Amino acid sequence: MTGPLGIPPDYGISRGLRLQIEAADLVAVGVNPDGREIKLSPKTARAWSRMRDAASSAGITLVPISGFRSVARQREIIEAKLAAGQAIDSILSAVAAPGYSEHHTGRAIDIGVPDEPPLTEDFALTSGYAWLEANAAKFGFRLSFPRGNTHGIAYEPWHWFHEAE
Repeated sequence: MTGPLGIPPDYGISRGLRLQIEAADLVAVGVNPDGREIKLSPKTARAWSRMRDAASSAGITLVPISGFRSVARQREIIEAKLAAGQAIDSILSAVAAPGYSEHHTGRAIDIGVPDEPPLTEDFALTSGYAWLEANAAKFGFRLSFPRGNTHGIAYEPWHWFHEAE
């Protein structure tokens, strides 16, 4: 038996993921390369600004790719992938089920660098990633989905979560 969208009813338990509370208080932190406004929780926005500025001082340009995402938007993303013929198991290895994404909290940010395709594993080969790996924790951020993570989510070197809320 499966739940909505074909998501297994024990998804959260089996993946070690918890339901995330959707943020209500958000602030804009800039636009992504597509011109879409990126929003984060106020505390995360301040931490992102400090981290981005510190990286800039070190000669590294960090670009916000994605921030807050509603539960409804998460559902739309999965519905579009299903409509394109992808299997739910494959989708859930790349996208958290609605309600379980750290993006719902306004405390997750997908980060890129100029002149590099966003949201690919190749981000791990950039100086931006190397800088984040060495410095992000100083600003309260952690890499959410390293290689071989226990959540069954593919390696996402671009996805960072602000823990200091």
